[in-house]
Amino acid sequence: MSKVFKLISLILILTLLMTLNLTGCKKEELRKVRLIEVTHSLFYTPQYVAITQGFFEEEGLKIELTDGKGADKCMTALLSGEADIAFMGPEASVYVYTQGRGDYAINFAQLTQRDGSFLVAREPDPEFTFDKLKDKEVLGGRKGGMPFMTLEYVVKKHGLTPGEDVNLRTDIQFDVLAGAFVGGEGDYVSLFEPVAATLEKEGKGYVVASIGKEGGYIPYTCYSTTKSIIEKDSELVQKFTNAIYKGMLWVQNHSSEEIAKAVKPQFPDTDDEVLIALIDRYREQDSWKPDLIITEEGLNHMMDIMELAGELEKRADYEKIVTTKFAEKAMENIKK
Repeated sequence: MSKVFKLISLILILTLLMTLNLTGCKKEELRKVRLIEVTHSLFYTPQYVAITQGFFEEEGLKIELTDGKGADKCMTALLSGEADIAFMGPEASVYVYTQGRGDYAINFAQLTQRDGSFLVAREPDPEFTFDKLKDKEVLGGRKGGMPFMTLEYVVKKHGLTPGEDVNLRTDIQFDVLAGAFVGGEGDYVSLFEPVAATLEKEGKGYVVASIGKEGGYIPYTCYSTTKSIIEKDSELVQKFTNAIYKGMLWVQNHSSEEIAKAVKPQFPDTDDEVLIALIDRYREQDSWKPDLIITEEGLNHMMDIMELAGELEKRADYEKIVTTKFAEKAMENIKK
């Protein structure tokens, strides 16, 4: 009996070791993708859903996510080879292309179709109108960045002239705008979520307008990679696009409560009720329509805004900085 027992024990140990080894191999099969995002915001919920619900793993990918804290930094990381895919406003790719770089950035999928920022005041103002910005100071973010240019576009749309009627400040970094506002800088500030809602909860600021609603359709935040990666590793780009589309569909088909639970690991310090309220806010303005395709009309509208801001001397060719083949294939093959 002793020999039989030892034999059985040996078999069990070998089986356990083989199982652990196979599991390790399976994990190693996942390909790491270095993804850098412009900022960490609930505005990008479908991306986080794709991560937490395992859609990237389904495509054989493992995401290494980094907060780039600005489109300029994201583009630098992409072009230097420190990131495989960058998630930011496509204005950055316009700048790079018009500078004549050979291995420029190409946008292959959009996630959001409008600006995701909100105008925050120091006091509640349910009757807010943009003419109230006259003779006021607004903290707007980095000059040349899409959040600031969209804000400027909206202000001009309402008949105000920046620099004359309203002071739009660009001297404060995007990631410290809220802190500067709480510290007494400016009369208003343009913020993403969940930062704006956090200020509301703390009684330090109040959302009075949606810049996204006012700005209209723009391919606001898109995924891009270099021309060389698209040429040499199109399979990677396709798998990544598939996972993002799965995340978009999941968001479309689930309740705000379910979505909040799914993204909670990405925003552990944000209260559940705040997450739900913000998700409702973004859904109300149709921020996450499951459409990956960057249209020529949308890109042109974005470049119109850039020209209006005085930030664009030469327009980029849509056919050069946008490809829709990965988005089209994902939307065709992955059913709603």
